[in-house]
Amino acid sequence: MTLQLIGDKTLVRMYRAGDDRALAELIRRYKDKVFTSIMLFVKDDVLAEDIFQDTYIKVIETLRRGKYSEEGKFLPWVLRIAYNLCVDHYRRTKRTPTITTSDGQDLFKVIKFAEENAEENIERNETADKVRKLIDSLPPEQREVVILRHYADLSFKEIAAITDVSINTALGRMRYALINMRKLVEEKQIAL
Repeated sequence: MTLQLIGDKTLVRMYRAGDDRALAELIRRYKDKVFTSIMLFVKDDVLAEDIFQDTYIKVIETLRRGKYSEEGKFLPWVLRIAYNLCVDHYRRTKRTPTITTSDGQDLFKVIKFAEENAEENIERNETADKVRKLIDSLPPEQREVVILRHYADLSFKEIAAITDVSINTALGRMRYALINMRKLVEEKQIAL
């Protein structure tokens, strides 16, 4: 059986039993989502690569010690580790995490679009820039919920666990983020 068809839970068990190919498959399966999530928080390629590597070092150490207990929830567990490492970095440097896109990294690059003509491509890029600016203007707590929900495709329960808040708080942050984004669209008369 090919590793791509095996579930995360089984791959974790296989790795703990000594099959390094299982871990390689788990990393391959989620590397884009994990790296992009880190990049959205730190906005620095080199720092994102360092945190990505540190994330998987922690994953490997935890798995080897037999401390992994998030049965069937591998991606949210890895994203929580990555998020905590991002927060730790900002605490150490005493900076507040901000999500800006001045480096040209685009959240929407990870989404696959059908073939489009040049005009559609320009319109999509302009819309993506407008949405990105709206997201960037949100308070940090609201911004992270929007990114985790709409990019990482996490449930509110998973977002609550990663950000260490209640589900109601995560839902509330999303609600206020959407209200704030709508308000900005109306105030600035932004056409999406």
